[in-house]
Amino acid sequence: MSEKRSYRLLCPIARALDAIGDRWTLLILRDLHAGPARYHELQEGLGMATNLLSARLVELTTAGLIQKPNPGRSAYELTALGRRTDRVLWELAGFGSLLEHHPNQLEPANLRTMALPLRMLFEPVWPRSGFIARLLVENDTFTITSTESGVDVEYGPSLADAHLTARLDYLAFLELAEGRISPDDFVAQHLEIIDGAEYRDDFLRPLRAAFGLPTAA
Repeated sequence: MSEKRSYRLLCPIARALDAIGDRWTLLILRDLHAGPARYHELQEGLGMATNLLSARLVELTTAGLIQKPNPGRSAYELTALGRRTDRVLWELAGFGSLLEHHPNQLEPANLRTMALPLRMLFEPVWPRSGFIARLLVENDTFTITSTESGVDVEYGPSLADAHLTARLDYLAFLELAEGRISPDDFVAQHLEIIDGAEYRDDFLRPLRAAFGLPTAA
């Protein structure tokens, strides 16, 4: 493998780009914010060439951004340094929402992409420790757990009993985030509380804070 190129500039932005500026790198980190993932799960979700994915995983491991908690297994997870990319990705998502869609855009093969935005939405306004919500999006499941240290959002089914279970539409969620539909229309047409209606206000509070939903649901 050839030596990774560097800007070699005395600048923290340049150093950051040395670590995470290559194509696909930020998307790999984005998906790992949803929790540990095996090689084939990352490849399936991103649809990238296997040789390129292998190279990026080696680079991210060398940079100290990801690790294999069990060396004999194929699951990768973020390190403490890798988790510090959350706000970088969040700001990129906000900037990306201002740009026009690609005319031939593809939907992701799985929705691990949603985990980080969900956490960033819920964490500032969900202080109730021990509250668990299960979110069904298309064929995927997310478990949102409020802890003393913050909010965890994990991709995939969970054995934990949830206080509330809700279903929402992925494309409608993107349209809401990008200002293409109103918060009222999103709640009325694309969000369904399946179980735990008494916790509806707790669940909607982050959406109200982020998108200006009315106080009364």
